Amino acid sequence: MIVGIIPARYESSRFPGKPLIDIKGKTMIQRVVERALQSKYLSELVVATDDQRIYDHVMTLGVKAVMTSAAHPSGTDRCYEALKQLEKTYQYVINIQGDEPMLEPEQIDELAIVLKEGKVELATQIATVEDAETLFNEGEVKVVLNNQGEALYFSRSVIPFVKGKPKEEWHLHYDYWRHVGMYAYRTDILEKLTKLPPAALEKTESLEQLRWLQAGFSIQCVPTKYNSYCVDTPEDLQALLPMIR
Repeated sequence: MIVGIIPARYESSRFPGKPLIDIKGKTMIQRVVERALQSKYLSELVVATDDQRIYDHVMTLGVKAVMTSAAHPSGTDRCYEALKQLEKTYQYVINIQGDEPMLEPEQIDELAIVLKEGKVELATQIATVEDAETLFNEGEVKVVLNNQGEALYFSRSVIPFVKGKPKEEWHLHYDYWRHVGMYAYRTDILEKLTKLPPAALEKTESLEQLRWLQAGFSIQCVPTKYNSYCVDTPEDLQALLPMIR
């Protein structure tokens, strides 16, 4: 059984209260919830928040909400606290980003499919890099894989280096991947992740998943054809509005 958990924190340094902002007549969190409910493989959907306003709003949508600590450093920690409050036992948690109002339900299902045998510890999504601008954008996290499709490393830098070719052509000489930030955790692994101390690699790149890799956990990477549109700032929202129906 798989539970989808949407972390929804009210405070945000760049966009306070964004789960409740109006987007063409619906709140951000409502749009994410409605899309996540279309997944074929989730046994339950839960919103994990630290704010009573978000909690009350989500309950009007007919979806379960749980209150969690405002002190969590990441969505992973918030997901684990929410999981402990649920009555049912689940094999996996899928952490669904609460600031992606154009989330495709198929993205959730793509992750869920690789979890069927119960062997995968962690999974996340990746998409191809098609141009040099994306490749050299430090906001786009790149990932290199082993032969089993598991992550070897994530970085804000371009990895690998292409020797002897102009940088603007690197994406033509190697199949680069960028990270799409939705995670699936086997529940026993999720508990272990929340007990790990911050790692040097994580601190250096400011990437939570490097803590897991450095500790020896495996992360299965699942290709997706869907674009990921994350709203971090009011400017991000304005750029997205023309695409939202």
